[in-house]
Amino acid sequence: MESLTNTPEMGAQPSIIFFDSFAPMNIQINNLKKAFGEKIAVDIPNFEIHDGDILGLVGNNGAGKTTLFRLLLDLLRADEGRVLLTFGHTDPHQEPASETPVDGTPAAEVFTVDPSQSEDWKQHTGAYIDEGFLIDFLTPEEYFEFIAKVNHIDKERLSTFLASLSKFMNGEILGQKKLIRDFSAGNKQKIGIISALIAQPKLLILDEPFNFLDPSSQNFLKRLLLNYHQTTGATILVSSHNLQHTVEISNRVALMESGSIIKDLPNIHGQAEKELEDYFNGTQEASE
Repeated sequence: MESLTNTPEMGAQPSIIFFDSFAPMNIQINNLKKAFGEKIAVDIPNFEIHDGDILGLVGNNGAGKTTLFRLLLDLLRADEGRVLLTFGHTDPHQEPASETPVDGTPAAEVFTVDPSQSEDWKQHTGAYIDEGFLIDFLTPEEYFEFIAKVNHIDKERLSTFLASLSKFMNGEILGQKKLIRDFSAGNKQKIGIISALIAQPKLLILDEPFNFLDPSSQNFLKRLLLNYHQTTGATILVSSHNLQHTVEISNRVALMESGSIIKDLPNIHGQAEKELEDYFNGTQEASE
C-alpha cells in the first residue's frame, strides 16, 4: 500500500509514543448477513480488508456501518456468513490457512481466526463504538489503568503513552477528580479513543470518532491516526459522516447503502472525494 501523506491543512504529525509493530493481518467477509425483523442491516457477499488498510466507511444513517462494526467485533451474531482474520504472510494463490489459535503460534505461520469461535483475536483489537464501551463509574485514570492491567501494560509505559497525548487531552481529562459519566460528550469521546489505543492494537475500529470533537481535536485525531498507522502498520477502520476527514486519512473508502457495500473506492491522494460527493448530492436530490 502506498504511504499516506498529510495535507497542508493537517500539519505535522504529533510525537505520539507507539511501541509495537505487527505481523500482517487480513480480514475476509464471506456472505455476511444480519437483519432486525424485516429490515436488512448488513448483506455483504464478499469483501476483503487488506493488511495495513485505513478503510473509511461512509453512508447515510441506517446504511449499516455500525452494525458491520459490531459484527466484526462479535458484539452481534450474524444470521448467515462469517468473518475471518488471517494473520501472517499469505500467498493469494494458496488455499486459506486452517483455523488455529492465535496464542503460541510462531509469527512466520499463517493462521486464521473466526471471531465468533475464538477469544484470542481480542488481544490484537482495539475499538470504540459508543459510550457503552466506557466504564463510566471510574475516573479516566482508573479506566486507563484497568485497560493497561488487562493487557499486561506496566504503569511506566502507560504513563509515557498518556503523556504523549497531553495535547489531545488539553488538560481536561486527567487530574479532574470526577467520574467518566460526568465528562462532556467530547471528552468522553477522547477517553474512548485513547482507551482503544492503549494496547497498541493490530486492528483499530472507531465508529464516528470525530463526533463531538472541536476542530482542533479533530485535526489532532487525524494526525494521530496517520502516525499510528505509519508507526505500526496497523489496520484501521473508521466510519464517519464527514467526507473530508474520511478522504484525508483513508487509502480506501467503502460506501454502504441498505446494508451493502456498493462502492469500494481507492483513495490515494483523495481521488474518491468527487465520486462520494456526487453520490451524496444525488441521494439528497432524490429525497427532496
